[in-house]
Amino acid sequence: MNIALESPNQPDVIALIGELDAYQDSLYPPEARYALDLAALCQPNVAFAVARDASGAAMGCGAVVLGTDHGEVKRMYVRPTARGHGVAQRLLQVLEGAARAQGCRELLLETGPYQPEALAFYARQGFVRRGPFAGYPDHPLSVFMGKALDMAPR
Repeated sequence: MNIALESPNQPDVIALIGELDAYQDSLYPPEARYALDLAALCQPNVAFAVARDASGAAMGCGAVVLGTDHGEVKRMYVRPTARGHGVAQRLLQVLEGAARAQGCRELLLETGPYQPEALAFYARQGFVRRGPFAGYPDHPLSVFMGKALDMAPR
């Protein structure tokens, strides 16, 4: 497995994001979804990571929107066939490194209550529940989490 910061504007990555959208569409109504579109993911303040298998096929992705003091995790997704092999954890490590490199002291995220596996994953990675941030509404279909970043180099 190889994980690197890449452009999201690649056919296989766009297909991966499409799978994530279809999955989220099956769980939540449009008004409870806060996904970034491709144009937003291509902005200079976004670090986008792609996990690829040995043949080079995209099997997971994630982004962090880099702010002045925090980063927001967005678009984390691992294909079901690749789950359980540490892909999400390694993607998150790359995103944390990108956030640290930009001086972010905290990672924040918004996800939903109908994704218990994601909630458990983030909790295992040190995220704790918190209130809304960055203008998100306090909505029953949103779960907000945050994690302080150790600023020591790794």
